[in-house]
Amino acid sequence: MTAPTVTARIAELAAGYDLSGAFPEDSLRLAHEAGLLTPTIGERYGGQGAGVEESARILHQLGRLDPSVALITAMTLATHARQAAQPHWPEELYARVVKESFDRPVLINHARVEPDLGSPARGGLPATRARRTADGWAISGVKRFVTGADGLDWFLVWATTDEPEPRVGTFLVPGGSPGVAVTGRWDQLGLRASGSHDVTFRDVEVPYAHVIGIGPYGPAAEQDNRAGASLHLPLAALYLGVARAAQEFFHTFAHTRVPAQLGHPVARTERFRRTAGEIEVLLSGAEQLVFSGAARIDAGDASYPPEQALGARVLADRHGVRAVELAVRLLGNPGLARGNPLERHWRDIQCAPVHAPQEDVSLLAIGTKALAL
Repeated sequence: MTAPTVTARIAELAAGYDLSGAFPEDSLRLAHEAGLLTPTIGERYGGQGAGVEESARILHQLGRLDPSVALITAMTLATHARQAAQPHWPEELYARVVKESFDRPVLINHARVEPDLGSPARGGLPATRARRTADGWAISGVKRFVTGADGLDWFLVWATTDEPEPRVGTFLVPGGSPGVAVTGRWDQLGLRASGSHDVTFRDVEVPYAHVIGIGPYGPAAEQDNRAGASLHLPLAALYLGVARAAQEFFHTFAHTRVPAQLGHPVARTERFRRTAGEIEVLLSGAEQLVFSGAARIDAGDASYPPEQALGARVLADRHGVRAVELAVRLLGNPGLARGNPLERHWRDIQCAPVHAPQEDVSLLAIGTKALAL
């Protein structure tokens, strides 16, 4: 199949996966065949070395087709992008991951959120423990909202060592390792096929060298919410893709709905044209912010600070949610009918503001910078 045919098939499968909540294995295989899982692998590893803007455009495309598939893809793309920018995996291990990634879908994601800790974006350190063993580490703990859990080839588990002077690091755990189990099923309003389950690690053995970013236990190990623009903007683009899919259905409805008393499509009415205009302004403005910001990051523009990326995501999320809401409100009951694509897009777009750092944390960072504190 050609790439357009492959991606069209992902859209066809989306409603079924949303209904069942099953892991979207077939769609991810199609995404791999279309070359959408590996572009951010660095050139030094034989990849394209795609930047933030290309990542954003890939996720925007996938967001229109199936945002659950897009979110799983986003985590893998971000992992490769970080490695390309600053190599930190054991070289031999990462070379093996890359080789396999070109042959088949290899999915990678961080496991950071915990039941008691919540999101690391709000501060705090993990309760998950890495116990020193004769051959390496034994990882034990519970992680929440691990997107793609059922199909991950690698869990990047954030944990604290049990050493006399504890350290914090990310431990590379192969999917399917003994002691890894999904213990809480994802059952949310939106992105139902993202498989963002709870995962329990019980004395999972990891070789000594398979740990990255390990360092002293303390505030320096906490998440930097100003960092990560390379993920903030692509995530914003993903949900703008959802909003574009909702807009497409809205347009189709407007052109095909011909009330008997009207005698022509509702697209010709003033209220539909006005709402269509507002939706377009919201989405095109947000896309300009996101894609231009991504291009500036790729160009190494020092005048584009991390706070601007955070701000672009805040506005993009607001605009995407509002755009879909406008479409649903105007259509009324048809817009919320089960099995209607717009109803699904409305549910999926509600997940946009949930990703860390959430809006209040982002605004705090932006306001602190604005006040020069």
